[in-house]
Amino acid sequence: MDLSIVIPQLNEEESLPELERWIREVMEREGYSYEIIFIDDGSSDDSWKLIEKMVATLPTVKGIKFRRNYGKSAALNTGFAMTKGDVVITMDADLQDSPEEIPEMRRMVLEDGFDIVSGWKKKRYDPLSKTIPTKLYNGVTTWMSGIKLHDMNCGLKAYRSEVVKSIEVYGEMHRYIPVIAKWSGFTKVGEKVVQHQARKYGVTKFGLSRFIKGPLDLLSIMFVGKFSKQPMHFFGTIGGATFMVGFLTFFILGANKFYALIYNLPAKNIADISWFYVGLTAMIIGTMLFVTGFLAELVSRNAPHRNMYLIEKEVGWEGEEKPSIMHLG
Repeated sequence: MDLSIVIPQLNEEESLPELERWIREVMEREGYSYEIIFIDDGSSDDSWKLIEKMVATLPTVKGIKFRRNYGKSAALNTGFAMTKGDVVITMDADLQDSPEEIPEMRRMVLEDGFDIVSGWKKKRYDPLSKTIPTKLYNGVTTWMSGIKLHDMNCGLKAYRSEVVKSIEVYGEMHRYIPVIAKWSGFTKVGEKVVQHQARKYGVTKFGLSRFIKGPLDLLSIMFVGKFSKQPMHFFGTIGGATFMVGFLTFFILGANKFYALIYNLPAKNIADISWFYVGLTAMIIGTMLFVTGFLAELVSRNAPHRNMYLIEKEVGWEGEEKPSIMHLG
């Protein structure tokens, strides 16, 4: 299969039929074999009913319904597990991403050798409350990760299939998928200027929580990407250095006390000196950090890695072999 198009959606019932028609027009014009996977992230409108109707009449459409809202990262992660295309496209369901960009992004992956091609909405139709945080996050992420993208959080992206099968997206980390991919060894990241459409239906799902969650997720990705497989390198290094500070403090206090005893000089009891407690605290903290690193190393090497989401329904895979996704409830 040429393309898998993964579309998370939440309460976008007005946009879905038009988006599917637009994608179908582009795919048929280019002659691609494709699948569209809609992930309903706990919608409260009639989105799922529309998806079921499309699945019943269109063999290219498939759908997954969550029992509740898990967030865009969970939706993407689940959709990635179900894809079969050589190239995977992600896009938003609000008609602000243009399917006309898909053929060129696919070409950049297959012919130019990129692992990821990220869209860049150079001319945006979003309010300042959304564009200003986006520019801030892009600047900070570029500085911390070394990945130079103008629009890291653009929903329109193209991936080589191996990329989406090798990464795990959780929490609110969909904003930093290129960073996650980089830590997994996929370093060829390209960028394409894409057309941005003004929102036609519904309202934006952007919230103030992004101001808090975004930086925290970025720090988490940077830490996990560097130390998840060898946490002892982080905790052990800091713990060892802290322990040595405490040990040297005790050594200096002990040497001064010993010197005073040899030459019959007046000297305080070591326990009456404030530096004694500084050294003791440093040694205790250092030991705790070292033990934490050791335990984290054991957990990292033995813990199974799996994703569990409450999936209520799947439609469109009847008679097809598909990857297994864990169901709860």
